[in-house]
Amino acid sequence: MESKPIPFDTDGVSSRRAIIRRNPNDPQEIEMIEAAWGSDPRFSDGVTYEFIRSEGKRFPANRCLVAASEFHIRNGDKKFRAFREDGNFFYLAAIWEPAMGDWPVSYRIITVDANPEIIRYQSRHGAMVERRDAQKWLSHTVPEEELIVTPPFGTFTVEEIPTLPMQASFAL
Repeated sequence: MESKPIPFDTDGVSSRRAIIRRNPNDPQEIEMIEAAWGSDPRFSDGVTYEFIRSEGKRFPANRCLVAASEFHIRNGDKKFRAFREDGNFFYLAAIWEPAMGDWPVSYRIITVDANPEIIRYQSRHGAMVERRDAQKWLSHTVPEEELIVTPPFGTFTVEEIPTLPMQASFAL
């Protein structure tokens, strides 16, 4: 049986994911490690922040990538999947934070204004880094504003994910 890639789901179903980053002990080495999604809540009044807005920000250190084949959107009671029109996987731009105490290495996804296909469902989405630009993002050879942009119209296809009706109760 062929296994399908796990979509990047913003429901927090799995708060740990593989990230791709430069090894902090050997910057010439690219590594893939497991990291927790979201910031340490002890430093933000008990709230875990999973996203960071891109506007007006510089990301000079700790850049990483999260591989994705699609991402999920909740809009009211409905759930949708957004994936590239051409079927290719992509990366989500992110920033990783070192482990502190009992909180593991973690990351937050950088967001941009939603593109025309996504704006109907939500106002923002993860910043997409094309596969050909992965090294540029990790090596800091290109300014953020050249890589972190809202994708053009025609990039994504959005489909509703059917929900199964729930049975109210069992009679015994």
